[in-house]
Amino acid sequence: MELQPAAARAAYERDGFFICGQPVLPAEVVAGALKGMDEVRAGRYHTGTQPQPSVWKPGDDPHKLCKIEMPQIADQAIWKLVAHPALGELAAALTGAQWVQVWWVQLLYKPPTHQQTSTNVGWHQDRYYWQVWEPGSELFTAWVALDEVRVESGPMRFVRGSHRWGFIGQSDFFGQDLEGQRRAMPVPAGQEWSEAQVLLPAGGISFHHNLTLHGSGPNLSARPRRSFAIHLRTDKSRPVDDRRAGLTNFIDNHQYCPVVYQRPA
Repeated sequence: MELQPAAARAAYERDGFFICGQPVLPAEVVAGALKGMDEVRAGRYHTGTQPQPSVWKPGDDPHKLCKIEMPQIADQAIWKLVAHPALGELAAALTGAQWVQVWWVQLLYKPPTHQQTSTNVGWHQDRYYWQVWEPGSELFTAWVALDEVRVESGPMRFVRGSHRWGFIGQSDFFGQDLEGQRRAMPVPAGQEWSEAQVLLPAGGISFHHNLTLHGSGPNLSARPRRSFAIHLRTDKSRPVDDRRAGLTNFIDNHQYCPVVYQRPA
C-alpha cells in the first residue's frame, strides 16, 4: 500500500477521520478472521476464553445487529488481525504517536435488513462511552472491513470536522431514527453537517477520532457487512485516576491488548 504520511495525517487532523481505499491487511489474515468471526458468533471459543459480556450472544436473533466485546481473546485468528503490525504502522503515521496500543475490540456483524428488525447504528461520539479515560486522552478507532463495503451495505458515515465541535454530551449507538438524531445534534455556529461514506475493500481500514460523529444506516445488500472496531490509544492517554476497570481493565495485559506500534529508540 502506498501512503503519503504527511498528506494522510493532514487529512485525519482536518476531517477527524481517514479512509484508506486500498487493502491494508493481507487477504489470508482477513480470511482467517472471517472464520474466527463465524466461530465466535456460534459460541465456539478456540482459546478456551469467552469474549467479554456482550449485548448479542450466540443463539440470539441472527437478523439483529451483532456486537461482541473483545472477540480476540476467544479466537487466535481474530487476534492475528487485531495485532497485525500494518495496523499499528498506519495508526502511527496518522497520529505521529511514539506508541500505539489496542485497548478494546468489538466484533460487528450487520446482517441484511429484515422487515422485522432494524440494524442502524445511531449517531454518536465514541468519547461519550469512553469517559473512563482522562479528558484529552489520544484515543481513536480503526474500523476494519472484512467484506467489501459498498453504498448498499449500510456503510459507516462520518461527519466531517465534527471532532472540532467538542464533546456534545449526547449519543445513542443503538438509536434507529438517524434523521431525528441529526436534527437534535447541536451543530456549532459557522459549521455544517457534511457526511462522508466509508466505502472500503475487504482488508481496508478507516480511522476516526474519538469525538468524530458517526453512524450507519441499514444494510440493503444481500450479504452481511462484517467488520471489527479496534479501539486504539497512544502514549498520550491515561485512565481516570489511573484505574483499571471496565474498558480499561485489560490494558496491562498485552495478550488481550497488544501494543501494535513502538517507535524505535
